[in-house]
Amino acid sequence: MNTYLDSVSANQIIDTINLYQNFNYISGKIIKNSFHKADNFLTINRGKNYNVFQEMGVINSKGVIGITDNISNKFARVQSILNSKSNINAKFKNNNHYGTLTWDGKDYNIVQLTDIPRQAAFKKGDTVVTGGRSTIFPNGIPIGTVVKVPEELSAVNSINIKLFNDMSNLSHVYIITNLNKKEIKTVENNNE
Repeated sequence: MNTYLDSVSANQIIDTINLYQNFNYISGKIIKNSFHKADNFLTINRGKNYNVFQEMGVINSKGVIGITDNISNKFARVQSILNSKSNINAKFKNNNHYGTLTWDGKDYNIVQLTDIPRQAAFKKGDTVVTGGRSTIFPNGIPIGTVVKVPEELSAVNSINIKLFNDMSNLSHVYIITNLNKKEIKTVENNNE
């Protein structure tokens, strides 16, 4: 009996594009949007039938819109970035100083970046992006720009950020699937 190795069938092909891919994007459309309340939500035309679940980031070509929070088979409700309960990890694009993005409920074009370290260097016009320190948004999704720098920096700074998105005029979105979310949550929740 002769044994041989077929060099054609022994080769293993690794698709490096999929090997290092961390996120998938599902396209969708906004069918309802509120932006004038203290707690705003959007409804999109994608749900469980499209592999959309809770705690998935929602963006468009200009930046962050919100996070999915209630899902049916065909639709999803999105907690808008313009929601008093919204807390999104964000940072300055030109350095690695992080803060928390919140909304004070006053102006639908302006959100607040809070909990910024005193030593953080920033100026008017600096870009703020997602920080990538959660399983919801990847690092570097645009959010907006610094409106003005406080005259005096305190231990816990809060600055106004003008959004890139006009939250009153939204249409198409992308829902972000973190392909490593389950594994990351397992590691983070392991108490051993």
